[in-house]
Amino acid sequence: MGTFWKNFLEDKKKLAALIGGIVLLCGLGGYGYQKYQARKAARQLTLYGNVDVREVAVAFRQSDRIAEELVEEGDKVTKGQVLARLDTDELKIKKSKLQAQIAAQQSVVDKLHNGTRTEDLEAARAKADEAAAQADQARQDLDRVENAYSSSNGRSVSRQDRDAARTRVDVTAAKAEAAQQEYEKAQAGPREEDVAGGEAQLKALQEDARHVDYLLGQSELKAPADGVIRSRLLEAGDMASPQKPVFKLSLNDKKWVRAYVSEKDLGRIYEGMKARIYTDSHPGNPITGQIGYISSTAEFTPKTVQTTELRTSLLYEVRVYVTDPDNVLRMGMPATVKIDTEQSHD
Repeated sequence: MGTFWKNFLEDKKKLAALIGGIVLLCGLGGYGYQKYQARKAARQLTLYGNVDVREVAVAFRQSDRIAEELVEEGDKVTKGQVLARLDTDELKIKKSKLQAQIAAQQSVVDKLHNGTRTEDLEAARAKADEAAAQADQARQDLDRVENAYSSSNGRSVSRQDRDAARTRVDVTAAKAEAAQQEYEKAQAGPREEDVAGGEAQLKALQEDARHVDYLLGQSELKAPADGVIRSRLLEAGDMASPQKPVFKLSLNDKKWVRAYVSEKDLGRIYEGMKARIYTDSHPGNPITGQIGYISSTAEFTPKTVQTTELRTSLLYEVRVYVTDPDNVLRMGMPATVKIDTEQSHD
C-alpha cells in the first residue's frame, strides 16, 4: 500500500511538471504569436472604403426621336458597339435632295469647263452676220431716202420717212454690234470668274451632303469604351437631345477604391505603393491595386468609414486604382485595402 501511494505521488509530480511545461510552452507560443501579430500590424496598414468607377453619360449629338435601343441594363458592351439609333427619315430625304442639286450643278460646271459648243458658235456667228446685213441694208435704204428727199425738196419723200430710215439705221447698227459681241463672247468661252463661281457652288453642295452623311453616322449611338450598361434613361419613342443622356455606362478600366487614412498613418504610404483589395464576395481572392492619389488636405470622416475609432477623426482621402478585367468590383461595394508599408520607395 505504501509503495502504491509512493508511485502515485511520483506520477502526479511528473504530470504536474508536464502540465506546467505545456502551459509554459503555450504561454511562450502565445507571447510569440502576439509579437508576430504586432510586427505584422506594424508593417501592414489596413484601410476601409468603397469601390468607385468612372461613368459616362452617353447621349446623341442631335435631337430626334429614338427609333430603337439595342442593349439592356447590365449588358456588357465593347468600344464602338451600336447602342441605339435615331429616326433618320428626314435626313435621308435631305440627302436625296442634295444629290439631285449636286448632279444639276455638276452639269453646269462641266458646261463651263467645256466652253461653247461648235453648233452654238456657228449659230452666234450666223446671228452676227444677219444683224450686220440688216444694218447694211438699213444704211442703203437711208441713202436712197436721203437722195430722193434732196432731189425733190421733200416732195417725193416726207421728212417722217427720212427720220424713220435714220432711226432704223441706228437700231440695226446697235443690234449688229450686240450680235457681234455675243459671237466674240462665244469664241472666248466662259469667264474664269463664272467657272470659279460654279465650282464654289458645287463644292458648297458637296459639303452639305458630307454634313448630312456625318449626321446620319451620328444617328447611331456607339459605346465610347468597354463597359457595362448601368441604366437606361430614355426609351424608344422618346425625343433625344445632346442634353439628355440615353444610357449611363460604367467603364471597365481604372476602377478605384476610395479609402481614408488617419494623420498618424499618413507618413507610412505614398503614391505608387502596391495594395491588395478584399471584398466580402471574394474574401480569398484579393485584387492587386496601386495607390494613385493621396489628398493634400484633411476632411471630416465620411459615413462610409466603418471603424469606430475613426468616426470623430479628420482623415485624408486615398484612391487605390485597380484593373478589374473580370468585372468583380461594383459601384459602392465595401472593400478592405491592405498595404505592406515596408515596400521600397522607388
